[in-house]
Amino acid sequence: MVATTKNNYISPQYTTGSEIKYIRKLLNMTQREFAEFIRCSKPTVERWESNPDKEITGPIVVLIDILKHDPDIKDKLKLPDKSMKLRLYYMFRDMICTVIDIDEVKQKVRIKNYTDNLLFRAFGRNTEPSYDDYEQFIESRCFPRTRDKMKIELEHLGIPFYDPIMIIEKTEGRMADDEFYIRIER
Repeated sequence: MVATTKNNYISPQYTTGSEIKYIRKLLNMTQREFAEFIRCSKPTVERWESNPDKEITGPIVVLIDILKHDPDIKDKLKLPDKSMKLRLYYMFRDMICTVIDIDEVKQKVRIKNYTDNLLFRAFGRNTEPSYDDYEQFIESRCFPRTRDKMKIELEHLGIPFYDPIMIIEKTEGRMADDEFYIRIER
């Protein structure tokens, strides 16, 4: 089952239905939860598990191997419960780097980072940002308040006054020459 010497990686050549079921149970997931986690259909998981000795190939092989070595990855990838009204996803390309939950009334901020790369985190090293830190961050993803002809830019965006969240709703906080952006969920 381990790769041959012709391959530069130690990943297995195949997995089995019984191995998939073992990993799913190790993760304490139902077939539906596991299917959602690995982005396939529940019938696919059922089919794999109904043939316990059948050799299964494809991307699932590497994923099962990763899950064997790091079953805690499930918790690392889980989204936190949404307990605040505003949620921002700080993204790099299609990767979620930081989830930011905000209660604007109580001025509370809670984050979860999904990368160890400090340069990709919304607040870098800071794992417990204050509301002021949050305000500075979102303003950093907008054009400056002091921008020449700012009123023209706001009018172009259809925004009556300078509000970083309203600007980000229109621009996704995209800046020239970088691939970071912000998705907003209310």
